[in-house]
Amino acid sequence: MESITKNRQSPAALQAMIERAYGPAEVPSGDGWFTEMGDGWFSVVYLITLRSGTRVVLKVAPPAGVEVMTYEIGAMATELEALRLLRGHVPVPAVHFADRSHDLCDADWFFMDFVDAPHFGTVRGTLSAAEQDTVGAAIGALNRRINGIRGPAFGPLSGPGDPTWRAAFTRMIGAVLDDGERRSVPLGIGYDEVRALIAAHAGSLDEVTEPCLVEWDLWSTNVLVRDGAVVAIIDHERAFFGDPLMEAGFTATDLPAYGESSAFVRGYGRSPVTPAERTRRRLYTLHLTLIMTIEPTFRQFDDPESYAWARARLHEALALLTAPAPAEW
Repeated sequence: MESITKNRQSPAALQAMIERAYGPAEVPSGDGWFTEMGDGWFSVVYLITLRSGTRVVLKVAPPAGVEVMTYEIGAMATELEALRLLRGHVPVPAVHFADRSHDLCDADWFFMDFVDAPHFGTVRGTLSAAEQDTVGAAIGALNRRINGIRGPAFGPLSGPGDPTWRAAFTRMIGAVLDDGERRSVPLGIGYDEVRALIAAHAGSLDEVTEPCLVEWDLWSTNVLVRDGAVVAIIDHERAFFGDPLMEAGFTATDLPAYGESSAFVRGYGRSPVTPAERTRRRLYTLHLTLIMTIEPTFRQFDDPESYAWARARLHEALALLTAPAPAEW
């Protein structure tokens, strides 16, 4: 996906980064030693072959002068902290070297392991239904293990946090609305109407009392699989401490457009079942669809359909929150 947030670097800059991270003996020369990995939507990612033949991954944060959404500010620092927290709990690439000095380029960057395995999202169609089900359940189980990591407060991994989940989540979704309003992104509904709808359902958030590590971006394209097994989880720049029911795997329990959730739910071991849990889950789907509707304006995506698709999902999410909930689920 093409986006103005991709901070591409010259070969000379890449060589300087390699020298700083691995020493001059590993600096490659000639042609063909780097290639851009084009699946991401935010940071630019390179696959680099060092002089020794070892392959590594370099990730570079967006350029300093590009405006990102509020929740994306400091995303690379979030990812590095998430990788530190996740190490030893679930399979993640090891970080080799991180640099936040901004002297070799205008942004944070880091090197990590290259995991030679495809994304689940790209190979799903080549797997049997049983194999897809097995991987989906494995993702659910891994996600529950992630949520078992606790934080000191709700909100950003590096703080400052909030003492309650209601305060943290309303701040998060409020920032998304402020971003969209500032850039005059049409939602098909007034921004204050959305704020009033959130406030009307915010009481459901008070049940959440433990700040759990939430990956939030654990879509199939961020899961690497080999021989039918999950070998790594990547892209942790959107993690925070909050409610596990906000995880991406639960989104399809609200909106079928986000896929089939049964394998994930079975592997995780639970799903939203009480009225309050379902209300919270619908607030989280609203949060996601708001971001997906607003971010094309910030990213200047070259895909004109992304906004239209997201806005349709936004209105489905709004309809869920305005419909009466059944007495039992």
